[in-house]
Amino acid sequence: MSFTILYIEDDKEIGAWSKDFLIKLGYKVIWRTSGHDVMESFEQCSLVILDIMIPGLDGYTIGQRFKQRRPEIPILMLTARTSMEDKLQGLSFADDYMTKPFHPDELAARIQVLLRRSGSMASDNLQVKHLNIDRRTNRILNTETMDEIVLTGKQFHIFMYLIDHLNQILTQKQIYEAVWRETYIHGDKSLMVHIRHLREKIEIDSSFPQIIETIRGVGYRVCS
Repeated sequence: MSFTILYIEDDKEIGAWSKDFLIKLGYKVIWRTSGHDVMESFEQCSLVILDIMIPGLDGYTIGQRFKQRRPEIPILMLTARTSMEDKLQGLSFADDYMTKPFHPDELAARIQVLLRRSGSMASDNLQVKHLNIDRRTNRILNTETMDEIVLTGKQFHIFMYLIDHLNQILTQKQIYEAVWRETYIHGDKSLMVHIRHLREKIEIDSSFPQIIETIRGVGYRVCS
């Protein structure tokens, strides 16, 4: 499943960097640099990341209007304003409040929490072919043999990243940079090796994979 984030940030450097980071995580991003004409974009999104000090309407006003219109859409305030008064005002309507400077991994984690809490993400228990995946306990069960499948750390992170983007084609670069948190170098075989070992554990026949599909020349996909 692919999620769309409406990101309202007027700082061009921070905005461009954050947008690229979120796209690498597999999100679609609508980036706006002011509070003007954002309602149409809001109707298309799964989550809003909102600064306070922006041209046009300020973040407080925009956030309150968004929440009144669609209270189920989570709002994350991301701002340099650190006073308790600002936080309390923001949290009167927003679902989370994060201050700059920020670590990208924390931003990614908070987005995941908000999407889960809003019910946008898949349920804690997911069935994919013969696999039962329990997100709450991080257990993977082969329902044909009733054996638990034990993955290494990297194998687990690769698989869950694919599961978090179910039915979506992901490039090798997207997967590598999301899991390794390093820049992907074309020709690196690390991901391919891990996928091969992962298939040996989760597929009925790793020679004919039914869960992790190879999209030739692009990357991989897990279909529901």
